[in-house]
Amino acid sequence: MKKTKKKIMMAIMAGVMCVSLSACADKKSTEKEVETVAPDIETELNVIDDNYRNYYEIFVYSFCDSDDDGIGDIPGLISKLDYINDGDDTTDSDLGMNGIWLMPIHPSPTYHKYDVMDYCDIDKAYGTLDDFKKLLEECDKRGIKLIIDLVMNHSSDHHEWFLSACEYLEGLAPGEEPDANVCPYVDYYTFKRTKDSGNYYQVGDSEWYYNAGFSSNMPDLNWDNPKVKTEFEAIAKFWLDMGVGGFRLDAVKEYYSGNTAANVEVLKWFNDYVKSVNPDAYIVAEAWSGDYYEYLSSGIDSVFDFNYASFDGHLANIVQDNIEDYNGQYLTDNLIYSKDTVKSKNETSIPAPFFANHDLNRAAHYLGFKEDKIKMDFGLLSIMNGSPFYYYGDEIGLGGAGDDENKRSPMIWSSSDETGKTRGPVNMQPEYVINRFKSVEEQQKDESSIWTYVRDAVKLRNIFPEIARGEIEDIESVTDEDVLAIRKTYNDSSIIILANTSSKDEKKVELSREENNYTNIKGMLATGDKNPYQTEDTIVLPPFSIVILK
Repeated sequence: MKKTKKKIMMAIMAGVMCVSLSACADKKSTEKEVETVAPDIETELNVIDDNYRNYYEIFVYSFCDSDDDGIGDIPGLISKLDYINDGDDTTDSDLGMNGIWLMPIHPSPTYHKYDVMDYCDIDKAYGTLDDFKKLLEECDKRGIKLIIDLVMNHSSDHHEWFLSACEYLEGLAPGEEPDANVCPYVDYYTFKRTKDSGNYYQVGDSEWYYNAGFSSNMPDLNWDNPKVKTEFEAIAKFWLDMGVGGFRLDAVKEYYSGNTAANVEVLKWFNDYVKSVNPDAYIVAEAWSGDYYEYLSSGIDSVFDFNYASFDGHLANIVQDNIEDYNGQYLTDNLIYSKDTVKSKNETSIPAPFFANHDLNRAAHYLGFKEDKIKMDFGLLSIMNGSPFYYYGDEIGLGGAGDDENKRSPMIWSSSDETGKTRGPVNMQPEYVINRFKSVEEQQKDESSIWTYVRDAVKLRNIFPEIARGEIEDIESVTDEDVLAIRKTYNDSSIIILANTSSKDEKKVELSREENNYTNIKGMLATGDKNPYQTEDTIVLPPFSIVILK
């Protein structure tokens, strides 16, 4: 694995070292003066070139428009790559993400593009294949791995496979059986003469019906047909050869709805094929509920961990700070459980935590637009193992709830300059797209903004590889249930992470430096104007704060 180490100044760290220390510098105990230990903030990046990354999810339609038609496009995205990662570690104007997940970019009749008409092209509204190749080149320059959405459960009803099959079926005489030797595509989908469930829709005026689990314009593909697999091997190779770093797989529970074992077999075939083309490719799967960890036994790298997501996920319940038993110790137990469970299914698998995406209400919305809670949500996500996924716009507190269109609203780049502005999906409901925070341009200039906090949270991950990759150990001597206290060890290097999950109370954590093999604070995140500090073996944590000790 290639490793790069570069220098960078962390503004939030460098500027606040003494804010809280000054109040303690003259403190004395009844017998002796208490030693104040100055933080020794680490600023040297240690970014490892592997599949443990910080991924930024982008809905191209709403991100940045280059041609003033109101629809985001690939050239617009290219113009904003420096915002995601400028490739220059001496600057503080980028988020520091080193992975991008693009929602579907293929030709499609819908705004969301999850009904694909052509798996080997780019939707005209987004640009061309040449534009996409340029995007890959620019990502490579910045050390960004780009993965794309691949929808294998269903196609569009406008796909040539489906259109050909329907045309053939409509031409059959009543009672005549279809022949796949004449039209192979009749076996690419599931067709029946009877509508035996609500998921079957009629083919024109014919006696035939097709299966479509999500909607009538998304006919389900038939995974019992080896030719379907052959098609997707060619599709995967097309994109991998072009330089795509991997795939996000949509709706993997529905290849064979209700049959986990069969779905795992599909994923195993796909993973084996992709890794035969590019062993370093990254695959992450979406399985909404139930036994989604089981899908890791297929050999894929990751499944999204929905336990931590949405308004009722672990992270939201903790930062709401009003639900009994959801606290620092609860998160400690769950981090250990999640990592152990992931590894038990596949030793090389990588956790994929997140708290929001395109199908869920925006985090700012379900957290009541409370800035400290939004920040702490990001803080907790950023100390988790694996490859966390961040949804575009959450870093500036975009709002949006209800219908999917509302959750995919335009990125707000500036309050005065409309360059790159998109209109968003046509059916957005303004009353549910609420934005109470400032634009990117304004938040980048504000050292106390949500954007700045997120930048620095990601930066901690880029400085300490132990955060993403480390074996986790609960520090049992810390008994305050509001405090997460863990040690992470990777390649014989250990860090201690402390997080105060209380929104109201300062916490003093007694932690022997000698017994726990650390010297002082090496990194910190704070949601308010008070910062963590250290006196002798005591770490003082203001409400909603996090420290890294080493």
